[in-house]
Amino acid sequence: MKILVCISHVPDTTSKINFVNGDSEFDTNGVQFVVNPNDEFGLTRAIWFKEQQGAQVTVVNVGGPETEATLRKALAIGADEAIRVNAVPTDGLFVAKQLAEVVKNGSFDLVIAGKESLDYNGAMVPGMLASLLGFDFVSSCIGLEVEGTSAKAIREIDGGKETIRVNLPLVVGGQKGIVEEKDLRIPNMRGIMTARTKALTIVEPVGAVAATKAIRFEKPAPKSAVKLVSADNLDELVNLLHNEAKVI
Repeated sequence: MKILVCISHVPDTTSKINFVNGDSEFDTNGVQFVVNPNDEFGLTRAIWFKEQQGAQVTVVNVGGPETEATLRKALAIGADEAIRVNAVPTDGLFVAKQLAEVVKNGSFDLVIAGKESLDYNGAMVPGMLASLLGFDFVSSCIGLEVEGTSAKAIREIDGGKETIRVNLPLVVGGQKGIVEEKDLRIPNMRGIMTARTKALTIVEPVGAVAATKAIRFEKPAPKSAVKLVSADNLDELVNLLHNEAKVI
């Protein structure tokens, strides 16, 4: 089984976020980048398939040379090889088209992506990728087993879980639950040294036009001061919730 794991290069949640050029671009100065958490859960599951079922695991990212450290970390965790599509990831459709080309050229049986990236939270790429390829698609996946040419997946739905059986080839939008946080792999020294010798292939992008454009970014408004209301003044509390907070 050939597995492709899509890796997003995202800012660490502890990084301070700023924008430049009239708030139209993200300022990367001083920002630490990491493997997107949802992708890391999917990668860990792919490594399990490698160890238990002999799968071959490839990781892929659409981005510039600055993303190669993130791909090397994925290799240190246990992936066999990496691919970097040499393009700026302008929007979800553009990225999905680049990934679709990689899947077609590599004849992958299973594609695991995070259900969404930590930076934009768009949750678009996995579904678009499945549509472009004509593959079955499982979103919000919290459990995955593969038996031959079929898979059993568990997905999170409103109010519960849904267990389904689908055929390969398959695209999965994974999240925490596909493996648990305690099962995530930390690269050890041997893995880091081995990652240096593993193949990292750079491919040029296919022709694709971005369908959207970011005009301006805006930080969340600062939180207002807390208003304390006496426990015996319920009328004032109701008034504030209704007229100021507008939640009732």
